Amino acid sequence: MNNLRLKVLLGAGCFSVALVGAAHAGGFSRGNADTDILFEDGNFNMRAGVTYVSPHREFTKNPNPALVGTEYTDDYVIPSAAVKFNLTDNLRCAGTMVDNNGGSTTYDFPKVSGKLSEEFTTNEKALTCGVKFNVGRGNLWILGGGFTENLEYTRVNALGTLPPFNVALPNANLDLSGQDFGYRLGVAYEIPEIALRAQLMYRSGTSYGADGTLTVPTAALLGAQAKQLQAAAIAAYGNNDPVLGAALALQAANALTQANLAAANGLETAAPATGTGNLPQSVEMKLQSGIAPGWLAFGSAKWTDWSVQKALIVSSPITSTVDTYNWKDGWTITGGVGHAFTDRLSGLVSLTWDQGVGTGWDLTSDTYTLAVGGSYKDGMGGELRGGVGLSYLTSAAETQYAEVPGVSGNQAVKAGYAVAVNLGYAIKW
Repeated sequence: MNNLRLKVLLGAGCFSVALVGAAHAGGFSRGNADTDILFEDGNFNMRAGVTYVSPHREFTKNPNPALVGTEYTDDYVIPSAAVKFNLTDNLRCAGTMVDNNGGSTTYDFPKVSGKLSEEFTTNEKALTCGVKFNVGRGNLWILGGGFTENLEYTRVNALGTLPPFNVALPNANLDLSGQDFGYRLGVAYEIPEIALRAQLMYRSGTSYGADGTLTVPTAALLGAQAKQLQAAAIAAYGNNDPVLGAALALQAANALTQANLAAANGLETAAPATGTGNLPQSVEMKLQSGIAPGWLAFGSAKWTDWSVQKALIVSSPITSTVDTYNWKDGWTITGGVGHAFTDRLSGLVSLTWDQGVGTGWDLTSDTYTLAVGGSYKDGMGGELRGGVGLSYLTSAAETQYAEVPGVSGNQAVKAGYAVAVNLGYAIKW
């Protein structure tokens, strides 16, 4: 059995599959740190890759009828890199980088909230080390390390038009960034001669009070002020107070004039903003074993406590918003087989189920991914690796919102699909 070839294949191929399989259903999951490089032979190893994902989901119901029949999910790219170096025969460390969480949507027409687009990404940079002990026929590993996670979030909202001339207002823009730290701990046992490895890894969660700026057209603020003054004037007239009503109506007219002047000059108002939310901890179990000459079976089960993410709350002196999730915890299960065709060429096939974590507050649902991957050793010390995945995204529907025409309501999407392509390269000495 070519165990070395199968170990190299598993290290690259399952990583590609995990990126493909976890990119759509389980909350905001995208990529995983490539800590499996710790088990690679060689004193110094490097590998890097990129995964391109193209998801497709279409509204079948939306409070804004113009959005029915349109898609809203954006394509995205997941970069990943890892470097491993041996400090001693029994101690080695790996530096990793990956975009581990994210979400990106663009709407053909504004939602009833005015939202036109929304995007966020977290990038994890980590150092993980492993200490090896000889136990029985194989090796026991104690794993651990720390990471820093950086968050970037942007949102664009349409603000409509300004009366009385229906002047189109520029969009409002929100930009936030934040950073948090965490750790991972694990244990593994391997018997290299039969390509057996069992690994359990815990990763801590992160919490954010991301800071940034909300930029709004000044005309929108003055227009809102004029609207409030107009309502107060109407109320004053209704209470038989014509003097107060006339004074408020005059103030409303002045505010509206100032708003149109601000719109004509493109004036903007910027205010500090803060976004708060949580990203989850996780526990993952991986298992692989040679099953026949040139064949290896592998699988993994990952639990992620997405229930910690109740809502994204954005606060500023101008306005505050709440995006509600109320997710449940999720599971991601992967199984597959790998085969060494030659000393240079290996391949694998896998199936992943990623449990949707939605509870009626948003549109996350189960995903099923079939993926194939391969590895080709170029004879110059490097190895080209790649994978292709096809995901089936089950339908989803919200159930928790009040149906108020033009104000709020539940959304629904039909079953969709996603295509993902991964390409990477590895070198070892």
